Parts: sequence; C-alpha cells; structure tokens
Amino acid sequence: MRNRAKCKACESIIESLNARDECSCKCGKISVSGGDRMGCAAVDWSNFLRVDDEGNVIVPSITDKPPLCKADLLDSLEEMIKRIEEMPQQAMVVAINHYDFISLLILLSSIFKFDSESGKDSN
Repeated sequence: MRNRAKCKACESIIESLNARDECSCKCGKISVSGGDRMGCAAVDWSNFLRVDDEGNVIVPSITDKPPLCKADLLDSLEEMIKRIEEMPQQAMVVAINHYDFISLLILLSSIFKFDSESGKDSN
C-alpha cells in the first residue's frame, strides 16, 4: 500500500513517495512521510483518513501509546548515537539539516522535561 492520506478538513489527498519525502495537506492538519515506512502525523487525528491503492478511503483506528519513561527516551538517544556512528566516513563530514538538528533537540528537551516534571534529580 502506498503512503497516502486524505484530510477531512481541506479534502487534500497527499502522498509520500520515498523515505525522505514528507508532505502536508493544504491546511497543515495532517502529513505523511517516509514513503513505504508509512509515517504519518496529525494535529487532530479525526481529520486523518488513509487512501489505499485503489483510491478507497479508510478510517484508521488510532490508539494512544503508553507514556514514555526516561529509559525509553535515553534508549532513543542511544539509538540515534549508534546510527550516526555507523554512517560512512564521507557522511560524517557532511552538514546536518535542520530536521536532523530539531529531532535531536526535541529528544533532549523531552529527557530534561521528564526530570523536571517528575521532580527527580537526573543524577
């Protein structure tokens, strides 16, 4: 199945064609990314509809994820470090883009917020 979705709010049909492709609808309420990895996001999931290869609209079942704990956040950070270390040498000297940088900052911010919200010392 292709990574396509339809926004109920603006009626846009969007599609992510490859792993580096991210598309948002006209009103910005939904997006798809990652091509066949089937990444997606929504400001309000009630506006998000999947569109199959034949053009049929599918109402997805959205379930809440359990809350992340600090160990999950640290595991994500370790995984990010591991993937960067495994990159080819020529990739290590290429500038990162702002999407990469903001992903790292969001992850770090989440870890620090977790400590301040729980009232526990990070040591």
